[in-house]
Parts: sequence; structure tokens; C-alpha cells
Amino acid sequence: MQKKFKISLFIFLFLILIAFIGLWNLVSDGYDKQNQVILNLKKIIPRGLAVKVRDTFFIIPELKTRNKLLELQVNKYEQGLDGQLFAKNKVYSKNKKEFVLKEFFLPFKQLDIKAGWNKLSNTFRAHYLEVIEDKVIVLSGEGKIIYFDIKNIKKDKLEQKEIKTNIKRLALENNFEFFGVRDILYDQNKIYISMILKNSKGFTMNIYEADYNLENLEFNIFFEKKEFTKKYTIQSGGRLEKYKDNKILFSLGAAESLKDKAQDINYLEGKIISIDKSTKDFEILSVGHRNPQGLYFVENKQLIINSEHGPKGGDEINLNFINNNQDISNFGWPISSYGIEYDGTDPYKKSHEKFGFIEPFKNFSESIGISEILYLKNDNFLNGNNLIISSLRASSIYLLSIDDNFSKILNEDRIFFSNQRIRDIEYDENLNLIFIIFEVTPSIGVLSLN
Repeated sequence: MQKKFKISLFIFLFLILIAFIGLWNLVSDGYDKQNQVILNLKKIIPRGLAVKVRDTFFIIPELKTRNKLLELQVNKYEQGLDGQLFAKNKVYSKNKKEFVLKEFFLPFKQLDIKAGWNKLSNTFRAHYLEVIEDKVIVLSGEGKIIYFDIKNIKKDKLEQKEIKTNIKRLALENNFEFFGVRDILYDQNKIYISMILKNSKGFTMNIYEADYNLENLEFNIFFEKKEFTKKYTIQSGGRLEKYKDNKILFSLGAAESLKDKAQDINYLEGKIISIDKSTKDFEILSVGHRNPQGLYFVENKQLIINSEHGPKGGDEINLNFINNNQDISNFGWPISSYGIEYDGTDPYKKSHEKFGFIEPFKNFSESIGISEILYLKNDNFLNGNNLIISSLRASSIYLLSIDDNFSKILNEDRIFFSNQRIRDIEYDENLNLIFIIFEVTPSIGVLSLN
């Protein structure tokens, strides 16, 4: 009898331990939000309960985590524009591929995770980068631009330099209040940036251009959206990409209050458009987008690839093959989506094709917070043809091996980075590595095959 009691007590204590570990994983910043065990725990353990347990039983490890991040912030602040190397580690993908990750400080302010990802102040914590020949240009959410020589990644510091700009002054001169940026693009000796702005009509997003140089970037208006939302929205899109025929691509999200406009060609909400660099005329290439955060044009296939945030469990990768006489492509938002609302309701059709829309090439059944997307053709980084997808919520880079015709996914892999959100990525073909914007520190990551 006593033996049975001991066994029962042991099992009970073991279950308590497992529950506590589960609770800690639900509230700590570094847990893998795509881990299936954790996802199952989240379904049965209310987050409010998990937070209460963290703030009582787990207060010591929680404070240690905060202190570690605070120490990192102090070191980042003190190093200024040095861009010091503060971490170098081996990282492994889910399929056991081995990489080397270097992390260098960026001189920008930290994302406020506790305030929430949709906090208005966090619009200034979204940073973007562009590789231009032997330089890397980084645009901060506050409108500051720095650069460094790519060769410096082999050193202990990047030796960053700031480029003067008229970004803040430009907004004021046009009676706008500056509310952050959404991308930076280099094309034919021009720098383009997309900016979130506010005036008496509400919030909008415009594109500005400047002649490329490393001393002073004087931006002028390139494209005005001329549509406004009364409230700030994170569903803005804003990606810029090179395109054919002297044009660039521009993605625009659909604010929740205007999501029905994503199906209306009289509005730019929820569209991907091309803009002629000479005439500034635009053409709608696709409709039915929620929040397209990644954009890539494959010229030899005449293919636009975009990645976009759906509702809960509805993040997508979409393919738009461009033909000269093709109708405007429709990707279904807000009628069709494989996701649901965050309140648990599900007003969406699950099929796209059945209702005349284009099916996603890839749908992520768990929300990953999808961001930028790259296509590497016959690359040496992973071998073969690959889509490289960054994510915010999932703290990961996804590696999808695909066939030559973009008809199927041959293999899927994933690299997880604890305690991070990945906003932007760029590939350097000469050095065969990927530059990453980690926005929690924030820092520049340099990822290479070991």
C-alpha cells in the first residue's frame, strides 16, 4: 500500500513539474511558439493563469531574463556606431544543417515587447536593410540611415557610419507627422523608401526617392497613395521591389476597417502595384491581399512572389505569374482565408479556387508572423532552388526547397532563433551569406554555412 502511495505521489509531482515547465514556456520570451507540445498546452492553459504563475513562482528566472536583456542594451548603447560583434555561435536547422551566426549591434532603440507588437510606439522599431555592392545600408524605424563595409563582418566591429537625410524635415515641410518606415530599395543609383505619415486626414503611406550617395540623401516625393485611414494600422504592407520595364513594385495592406476595399480596384487597399519610374503612373497587378510583408520578382519566370500576414493561422506565400494579357490576379482577401479571427470566429471561405481566387502556394497553419521573402536560384547557400522566408512571431527563417517550375515544395526546413523577431533579410551572392535584421536587440545577424 505504501509503495502504491509513493508511486502515486511521484506521478503527481511529476505532472506538477511538467505543468510548471509548460507554464514557464508559455510566458517566457524565448520559447518556440511553433513547438507542437507548447501549442497544445496553450489550448488548455489560459494565458492569464500562465502570466500569474510567471509573476509569482517564476519571478526569479523572469528577472534574470530581463536583467540579461538590460545588460545587452547598456552594452549596445555604450558602443555607439562601432557595431560591435557580441555573439558568434553555431546554429542548427530542424533538418540538422549547420550554420554560423554572428551578431553585431545596431545603434537603434529596442522593440518594446511588453507593450505589444501593435503598439503605436513600436512602429519606430521596425528596421530594414539593403545590400548595395560592397556596402550594407540600414534604415531605422526613426528614419536614420547608416551603412558599413561588408568586409567588416570579418572583424570584431562593423564600423558603422551615419548618412545625413532630410526625412524628418521633409515630413514637416509637407505638413505630415512622421510615423516610421516600411522598406528601403536600391535601384539604378536611386534609393527609395516607403514612409508612414499622418496629417489631418489620417494615416497614409508614400514613397520617396533620392540619388544614392553615402554623404547626404535628399529625398523627394516619388509616389503618393492619396488614401487615408483614421486610425494607425500595422496592416500597411509597404514593401518595395525591383520590377521590369523601368518600374518598381509596391505592396499595400488592407486596414481592418477597410478590408472590403481589398476587392475593389478603385482603392489601393490590399493591392500590389507597379509604378513607372519615369511617369509615376501605376498599374494594379493583384488584389485581395491582407498585409503583404514580403516581395520578390523572378524576372526569368515573370513571377511576383509575395508573403503576407493572414488572420490567425492564415499566413501565406502567393505566386503571381505575369502575362501580357492577363486579368488582375485575385488572392481572395477578405473572402477566402485558411486562417480564423483571433477571437475564434471564422467568417472565411476555406477554398480559394472554388470562389475564383488563386490558392496560396504555401499556407502556414500556425501563425508565424511572416515577413520578408527571398528566392535563391541554383544557389550555393543551400543547393537547388530555395525560398527563404523570415518570420516575426516564430523567430525563424524558413527554408523551402522548390522545383524549377514553382509547382511544388520538395523539402521544408527551419532555423529557430530564440528571443528574436526577424524583420528583414537580404542575400549576398558574393559571400554566400544572409544578412538578418533582429529587431529585439536590435542587431545585424550574419548567417553562413559552416
